[in-house]
Amino acid sequence: MNEVRTNTKAVVSLTLGILSIVIPFIGLVLGIIGVVISRMGLKEIESSNENGRGLAISGFICSLVGIVIYVFWIFLAIFSYYSFTNVEFNLEFISLLK
Repeated sequence: MNEVRTNTKAVVSLTLGILSIVIPFIGLVLGIIGVVISRMGLKEIESSNENGRGLAISGFICSLVGIVIYVFWIFLAIFSYYSFTNVEFNLEFISLLK
């Protein structure tokens, strides 16, 4: 009996994609690795006719969501840092004018 196997990279990419959303601080790295592995898995699935195309696509999407979340948090942290440091500078400048 000829069984069609599920691609291992598709399963790994879905796992990394979910972990990239859930785990803080290293989610960005996991998301990038998940995108790379999901693309590799999709290419293997097309060439070998294995199962797991939906898993690889889901892993790709989850990894992208994880990357977007952490890029948003990084920009928010940078924006917050500069806005709070500039507020202190502006307050000191205003007090010097009075």
